[in-house]
Amino acid sequence: MRTRYHRAMDNSTSTAARRSEDIALDLLKFVAAQANIGGKSASSTTGFVVPTSAKAEDQVAQIFDLYARCREAVESPTPAPKK
Repeated sequence: MRTRYHRAMDNSTSTAARRSEDIALDLLKFVAAQANIGGKSASSTTGFVVPTSAKAEDQVAQIFDLYARCREAVESPTPAPKK
């Protein structure tokens, strides 16, 4: 049986920044999978998919842009609930 050891949680800025980066990365993975960004080529998917001739550099640029937008969404303050 394995024992897992967890790091002690602290309130430092680096921990909070790392946490938001992890959340943004998870959001990126979800959105990219749903939007079929950076995945397999269109010929290997089923369904009605319009084949695209996106270059690898274009796909990487799309992923970086999407990651920046995900970080912005994660790090933006949420509005206070209205009463």
